[in-house]
Amino acid sequence: MNHHKPVLVKSFRALRPIPEKASEVIAPPYDVLNSDEARERATDKPLSFLHVSKPEIDLPVDTPFDAPEVYNQGSKNLSKLISEKILIEEDEYSLYIYEISTNGCKQTGVAFAASLEAYDLNLIKKHEHTSPRKEADRVQNISTLNAQTGPVLLTYKSNMHLKEILSKIIVQDPIYDVYADEGPRHKIWKLSNVDEIDSILQIINNMDALFIADGHHRSAAAARVRDQRKQGNANHNGRENYNYFLAVAFPHSEMNILGYNRVVKGINNHTQESLLQAINLSFDVELSPVPFKPSKPKQFGMYIEGMWYKLELKQTLHNIADPVKSLDVSLLHDYLLEPILGIKDERTDQRIDFVGGAKGLRALAAKVDSKEMVAAFSLYPTAIDDLISVAKAGKVMPPKSTWFEPKLLDGLLSHRID
Repeated sequence: MNHHKPVLVKSFRALRPIPEKASEVIAPPYDVLNSDEARERATDKPLSFLHVSKPEIDLPVDTPFDAPEVYNQGSKNLSKLISEKILIEEDEYSLYIYEISTNGCKQTGVAFAASLEAYDLNLIKKHEHTSPRKEADRVQNISTLNAQTGPVLLTYKSNMHLKEILSKIIVQDPIYDVYADEGPRHKIWKLSNVDEIDSILQIINNMDALFIADGHHRSAAAARVRDQRKQGNANHNGRENYNYFLAVAFPHSEMNILGYNRVVKGINNHTQESLLQAINLSFDVELSPVPFKPSKPKQFGMYIEGMWYKLELKQTLHNIADPVKSLDVSLLHDYLLEPILGIKDERTDQRIDFVGGAKGLRALAAKVDSKEMVAAFSLYPTAIDDLISVAKAGKVMPPKSTWFEPKLLDGLLSHRID
C-alpha cells in the first residue's frame, strides 16, 4: 500500500475585494451575529459581506436562516459583487500573510487552501462535534455560492523558521489594512515571490499536524460538498478546488482564547440555599464583593439573585488525568450543571445558553437581572495547549469550550470551488 502523506496546504486564487472598497465589504463571521444583529449591522451598507454570509437579512424578517430562498439570495448577492467588480478573482495562485492586532497583541499567520484529504486522515485535527442543522446550513451555503467565504481558523505548533520568513515580508505595504467594527486591525499581504511561497508551503507541509481552532462547521461542510461534487464529476482527479477549504493558520503561541461562559434558565427546583449547599459538596464557595472573573483554572464565578460568588473546585477533586475530563468546562458540567441542575447534554438542552467571553461579566449579570436567565457562570479560558492535547488524543471537547478572539473577518478572502 502506498501510504503517502498528502500535502496539508497549497496556494490558491483568492476572490477578494478591490482594496479601496475593502472596509465597506468586511463583516464579522456569520456565526457571531444573529439575523437581527446582522440586519442592523448591514443597514445602509449595500456592499457588506453580510448580504452573502447571512442573506436572510434581505428577505422578510420571519424567514428562517436555512430556507432555500436564503441561499439563492446569497448567491445573487455574491454574483452582483463580482459583476460590479467589487470582488475580483486573482489570476495566479498565491498565499497571503494575515496579521491581526488588537490591544497591543499581534497574531501573524498564513492564509491558504487546506487539503480535505489531510482533514479526512486527521492530519488537520478537530476537537469538537458539529450540530447537524448548522453543518447542513454551511453545506447549502458553500454549494449554492460555489465558494467558501468564511475562512477556518487553524493553529500550528509555533515554528521559528516560518516566523522569520513572515516577519521579513510584513515590512512591505499590505494590500489591505482595515479595522473591524469591534476594533481589531486586520492587515493582509499577498505573496508574489515564488520562492517565498514555496518555502512557506514546504515548512507547513512538513508539520506533523494542523489543528482546527474555530470553524468545525465550515470544514465539515466543505468535506460534504467535496463528496457531492466528486460523485457528480466523472473526471474527478483530486486536484479540483473543491478538494480544499479556505483557512488561515496562526502559531499556537499567538492564539488568544477567552472564557466561554454559561447562563441557565432554571435551577432545577432548588432554593438558593439548597443550591449553595449542593454546590458546597464539590466546591469551596464564598460571596464575592465584585463580579468574579476566575484568575486561574478550576475557579468559577456564579451570579444569582444579584450576588456574585467565587466557586473553587475542592482540592481533593484536582487530580484528573484525562485531557477532556480535566477541562474547566467539563468540571463545571460534571460537578454542577449535570448533578445539581440536571443539564445532561449542553448541546441540546434548551435550559442552557452560552455567552462568549468578549462580552464580559456585565453581559452575564444583565441576562440574570432581566429575568431571562436565573444564574450565570464565568469560566477561566481553556488553554491552547489543552486544545492541542485533546485533538492529539483524538478526543472531543465539550460544546462551547473555546472563544477565540479576535475573529477573522468574512469578505477579505474567499475561495471559489468550481
